[in-house]
Amino acid sequence: MTTLKLAVFDVDGTLIDSQDFIVEAMYRAFGEMGVALPSREQVLSIVGLSLHDAIARLVPEMSDQDVDQAAQQYKDMFIKLRAEKGGEAAAPLYPGARDALEALHPRDEVLLGVATGKARRGLDHAYDAHDLRKFFVTHQTADDHPSKPHPSMLQRALTETGTEAAQAVMIGDTSFDMDMGKAAGFRTIGVTWGYHPRERLIAAGADILIDAFADLPAALDELWGTA
Repeated sequence: MTTLKLAVFDVDGTLIDSQDFIVEAMYRAFGEMGVALPSREQVLSIVGLSLHDAIARLVPEMSDQDVDQAAQQYKDMFIKLRAEKGGEAAAPLYPGARDALEALHPRDEVLLGVATGKARRGLDHAYDAHDLRKFFVTHQTADDHPSKPHPSMLQRALTETGTEAAQAVMIGDTSFDMDMGKAAGFRTIGVTWGYHPRERLIAAGADILIDAFADLPAALDELWGTA
């Protein structure tokens, strides 16, 4: 009997390079509220968290009410940017992302999923813009779960796919992804082209780091082979 294996991907910073839209939407939101603008590096450091948690971490002195207002401003600004510039359609896939998904998808024993700090609407736009929906069988978003690094997204992915944590891998570009994976009992692969430096991924306990999507299938087989 074939043992099912699960590979779960983060989206922003892992599959899609959406940093310019995230930073601009955050700057516009903070500008509307008259809040001092964080640096680009600060904004990118919180990508992957659910929106409320991300803003609260960026501006810890904000009241909960102001954080909620800033979160709504960000959503509004991202919708405007989507209309102005194409949003997710203008944010490119990282080199090799589609090739890696197309290599993994036909394997009968391998199931693919997504766990993202995006809202469901944002994930749907990303899927449609890049024709990605067909690759994934489980789709976990910030709408239905606590923020990363809480393991809820990955626990739900296991339930939906009927897989075991020992045969599951979380792939992401941030320490939040690595921490979430570890909390759920997953193995973890950190990608070095995203928003957290490799040192932070190592400190978070990434089992393997990869520098290109071409290295992903071999890294997955290594982890699945040692499960």
